[in-house]
This record gives sequence, C-alpha cells and structure tokens, in this order.
Amino acid sequence: MADFVVRRSSRSKALLGTLVLLTSVYSGTASAQGTEPIWPTAQWQTSTPEEQGMDSAALAKLVASGIPRSFNSLLVTRHGRIVLDAYYAPYTADMPHVINSSTKAVVATLLAMAYKDGLLDRLDRPMLDFFSDRDVANLDERKKAITVQQLLNMTSGLEWDEGYVGGREQSLRDMGASSNWVQFILDRPMAHAPGEVFYYDSGGSHLLSAIVARITGKSTADYAQEKLFGPLGIAQPFWRRDPQKLPIGGFGLAMRPRDMAKIGYLYLRNGEWAGKQLLPADFLVAVNHATVNMNARFEPGLRYANQFWAIPDKPVFMTVGYHCQVIMVLREQDIVAVMTATNFCPFRKLADEISAAVKSESALPADAAAAEELAKLVADVSMEKPTSVGATPATASAISGKTYKLSDNASGIKTLTLFLADENPRYVVETSAGDPARRRLDGPIGLDGLYRKSPPGILGVRAAKGTWQNERTFVIDLQYVGGGDAWTWTLTFDGDKIALRGKARDGREESAEGAVGG
Repeated sequence: MADFVVRRSSRSKALLGTLVLLTSVYSGTASAQGTEPIWPTAQWQTSTPEEQGMDSAALAKLVASGIPRSFNSLLVTRHGRIVLDAYYAPYTADMPHVINSSTKAVVATLLAMAYKDGLLDRLDRPMLDFFSDRDVANLDERKKAITVQQLLNMTSGLEWDEGYVGGREQSLRDMGASSNWVQFILDRPMAHAPGEVFYYDSGGSHLLSAIVARITGKSTADYAQEKLFGPLGIAQPFWRRDPQKLPIGGFGLAMRPRDMAKIGYLYLRNGEWAGKQLLPADFLVAVNHATVNMNARFEPGLRYANQFWAIPDKPVFMTVGYHCQVIMVLREQDIVAVMTATNFCPFRKLADEISAAVKSESALPADAAAAEELAKLVADVSMEKPTSVGATPATASAISGKTYKLSDNASGIKTLTLFLADENPRYVVETSAGDPARRRLDGPIGLDGLYRKSPPGILGVRAAKGTWQNERTFVIDLQYVGGGDAWTWTLTFDGDKIALRGKARDGREESAEGAVGG
C-alpha cells in the first residue's frame, strides 16, 4: 500500500484554487435562509413544505404521480429538513431498499475519501498498478493505459455488454457465473481506446471496490463504515459480496431512503459534514460539472462523471440504480430527493416536477387545506388496497401441486408449481438465475386481492398475489418489496400444458410454454 501514498503537500496548492472556485460558485446553499447548515447525523428534522418555501399541493400531485410510476418511496428534503416522506404499500419505511447501481456512487465516494486522505496519489493513476500481482489476459498497450479516472467515468474501453443499448446484460450474466469477478473483468478484451467513448460498465465499478480495498488495507464495507456511514449516522447496511467476499462495486447495497438522502446531502453541502471536509474539491467539481456524454438514446442530454449521472441544463446530478433507485441533488433549490421504485422513471420530468414545487427561498404562508390533503395522500398510499378477485374455478384444484417445466424465457423460469387448493396457498419457482438467492422462490400467495409476504431474504421481502381471470387463466403479481423488481405473469392452462406471458425484468414482453414434468 505504501507506493500509493502521496505527500499531502504536493497537492494542497493545486486543490486550494479548486476549492475556492467550488465555494464561490455554490456559496449560500450550505446556509440557506441565512442559517447554519443542519446536520442530520442522529436524525432528520422535519418541516411543512410551506415553511421551506414549497407548495404542499404541488407535492401532493408528485405523490399521486408515484402510483402509476410504481414508486416504493418518495422523499424530499429542502434546507436540510424533510418536507415529504411517502411510502407506497406494501413497502414500509423500516425496510432497507436495494439501491442497485446507486451503489456505484457510494464506492466512488469512498475512493474520493481515500484520495483526499492521501492513500491514492492521483486519479489518473494506471488501473493495472493496483493489480500487479495478477496475470491479466488480453493485455495490450490500451489496457495498460486505463486510468482510475476512466473507470470512474466509464470510459475504460473494456469490452462489456450490459444491455445499455439493448441486449441481455450478457457481461453481467457471465461475470455472475465466474468464480473470480475481478479476474473476469481484468481479462476482458479492449473494444476502444481508453477515454474514447462512454459505455455503461458495472465491471469497472467493481474494480473500483477492489482498488478501495487495496489502498486502504480494509474491506470496502469496513472502510465505508469508518469513513462514510459512521460519520453520517447511517446504520451499517447490507452489502452483497462477490465470490472472494469483496463488496460488489456496481450494485448490492441496501439502504433506507432516509439514509440514501444523507449521501445526497453530503454532496449538496460540498462534501462537508458537521464542520469536517470529507471529500476533495476536484472530485466535487467534476461531479457538479459532468461532461462525459452518456450517448443515452432515452435522454440525449445526460452527462456522466465519477459514477454520477447529470442533467447539466437543470442543473441536476444524481445517483441512478436500475428501476429508479435515485438520489437526486437539485443544488440551486437546495434540495435532495430520493425515489425508489419497481420500474423505470423519467429523470428530467421528475426534476421539473420537484423544482416546480419550489415557490420561494423564504417561508410561505401556511396552507392548512393543502397540507391536510398532502398528509391524507401520504397516508393513503401507505395502505394496501385489495384488487378485484375472480371466482375460483375447478381448474385451481386440477393444477394445484403439479410442477410445470417451461421453455427458455427471459425471466429464466425453469419450473413453476402452484398450491392453490391448500389452506395456505403458495408458489414454488425454480429459475436459472446466476444469483443463488433467486434460483428458488418459495412463498405464500394471496388469493383475496392482497399481497402475502415471505420472510425477509438478502434481496428483500417477496410479496405475491393472484387472481383468476377466467376458467383457464390465472394472473400472478410478484415483487421484491424493497428489492426494486416486480413481475406480472399470465398463465393459461390447457390440461397438462401451460402458456406463460408477461414482462421480463427489463420490461420486454416474454412468453414461454411448458407441460407437467416437461
């Protein structure tokens, strides 16, 4: 580790100018309304929206929009206080939520902390310097030139297929099946010269976790607890590991929304927490002025820097996890917003809707009627409502307990067994998932229009319900509560045969056929 340590004096002068620039550009946000910053280390303070210059009626519309957007939670802070905290049934506030690729920004934050503390001399250090003890395949001059900064910006040039422009996330699948994830990533051939093009790559993020562990001499999770989670008052979260027990750099963290908001608040306050500067100025400048074109077909204006997404014309930057696990920072409005969901969401529109709720920099007159309406809506979305249920046909008993083997499908369902005539209805699904936690799903299923929940697992709590559409067609709704994933499967039975229709995790239509015993 010693060869990665820098003499602090060699950087201090260069960083001083950057810090002055950052402070001058964003002066005022840390002391909104002329007060000292509030530090929610122990807990968040709460406030009415109007006390913080926001409109309760506009926020009520935002809460309502979360229903068709499949939100699990929606949290908004302004001036360091929570003004909106909504949880959509069956998700509840006490449940950790898988944040998927928002994990990347946490790992980048840890790397930035190690860089500030002198454990990394420069961000343009060659990546392979940290893996000199390994034999790396497909080694050429381009791979030797990859820097830590290019891993942070997803411009390493390594060949990688994560479905960013279509496809089936093949590289993630192959990595998950490998016995050594770090080696698998290092061995990838080069597709481009480093720095030439952005391409979404969770493999590079996992290498960053390995680098954090190497330069700190600690597990990435232990370093996070010491330097980030502990100081911010975040209870040690669950963090999935790779086969070598390295915390996964590209995904795998589970956090409560209020704790997710603390990560955003650290960045809103220019890397400061309770009077201590935790993040280096040059790293913050890059996040606040992201320039790497993400080449995103769904949003051409998106830019990237240091594992953060940005909409520069707003200006907004954010952490983004699959299916809208988002920590959004709206610096000009002094806002941090957190969304968790089981489907994708429109970043730009959400930023606009949140900004539109801001009416003043100072307090607004109290609006009792709007505040009451907002409170009622927040309470309403937290209560599960039963959906309609069809009559139970004779088919339910005929298919109960039979195991159907299915043809290849995008969800990887190999077999399905339903116990619908039992006193305690349940399902058993076997899949081909690389993740052992997803290979066998066994849990209760509600037949009265309400979800039944399984015991908590490492991916969250599964909740399922089902209904008969007609004599032969049964529909299952299954979701990971706090896991960010949901499926709806329509099953049509014909004797010992079954046909499945639904949507895969990425939203694409899928179908499969099968029969009892295959």
